[in-house]
Amino acid sequence: MIKELLENFNPIDYVGWLVLIASGISFVVAFASYPAIILVALKKNLMDRSGDRSSHKGTVPNLGGIGLYLSIVVSITITGATLETKSLFLILGSITLLFFLGLKDDILILSPRKKFMGQLLAALLLIIFTDTRIYGFSGVLGITIMPYWISVAFTLFVYLLVINAFNLIDGVDGLAGSLALMACCAFGVLFYLYNDISMVVLAASVIGALISFLYFNFSKRRKMFMGDSGSMILGFIISVFAVRFIDASESSSSSLFRWSSPVLTLSILFFPLLDTLRIFFIRIVIHKKSPFSADNNHLHHRFLSCGFSHVQTTITIVFINIILIIIAYLSKDLDINWQLIILLVSGTFLYSLYFVFDWVKGK
Repeated sequence: MIKELLENFNPIDYVGWLVLIASGISFVVAFASYPAIILVALKKNLMDRSGDRSSHKGTVPNLGGIGLYLSIVVSITITGATLETKSLFLILGSITLLFFLGLKDDILILSPRKKFMGQLLAALLLIIFTDTRIYGFSGVLGITIMPYWISVAFTLFVYLLVINAFNLIDGVDGLAGSLALMACCAFGVLFYLYNDISMVVLAASVIGALISFLYFNFSKRRKMFMGDSGSMILGFIISVFAVRFIDASESSSSSLFRWSSPVLTLSILFFPLLDTLRIFFIRIVIHKKSPFSADNNHLHHRFLSCGFSHVQTTITIVFINIILIIIAYLSKDLDINWQLIILLVSGTFLYSLYFVFDWVKGK
């Protein structure tokens, strides 16, 4: 009887239940695991200690990625039987690789080269075995279709950029988690419109895990950081969403976002990408040092220097990013080059307002 039910099961007819079950399982697993993870971190002294660059004081457990990983894997393993298992299992394999690399970096120290190689391998698994990649730019600067190897290389670049962007912005309570939550909600809706139920359920699993994590991340008594293991997992999953959404949009001439998917994706990832490109420019061009060297030049550090609290910084940044998503959606019927110009101008303006705030405050 169960076999017959599974054979005749159509996920599209039960999207609401699948989303509820997936998010519920991940939330419960994460919420139940975090007290034990915090206890182990305290007993084994696996803590993040404040330093010159730290925006927190004292010591805080930085193993939040363990709860994120466990909850997502358990949720997808249970719900995946009714979904497209090939893509989901490849994604689980890739995040497992990144999880252990990140965990080693959280507990010991892992060289940037080894992390880079792990990220490259994880991305290649998805590109090679699913052929999910960015074919073109939907007409941005006149580019529609790229040659195969250029397409693969650019898709790899997107994976590496997004993964490291989420790793770099994880410097303020709730910021990386809240931006990832916003991105998963946005991509979840887009994949629902495309009837890509596997990605909708994956997004729901991550959302449930993130809600649980953010409760502890904002907590004063039982605070926890996600660490590299968590930020790399989130960055990878969101990069999968970005590439798959653009690929699905460009593969069909009748898709809803055929001529706007690159700009809409950019709007969802605007702050992490803006901050990463900005910080790389400052480090390489101005300071003449490695782009991965630590400093206090991130945008969230600037917000803190203007007097914003961690919560205020996170809320402000997420709110601005939501505005940019709305702007990108409302302009989706314009020529894509105009869409890009509108997004870049409005995004740069909104995220530069803190300079004006700081100047007025100084007066």
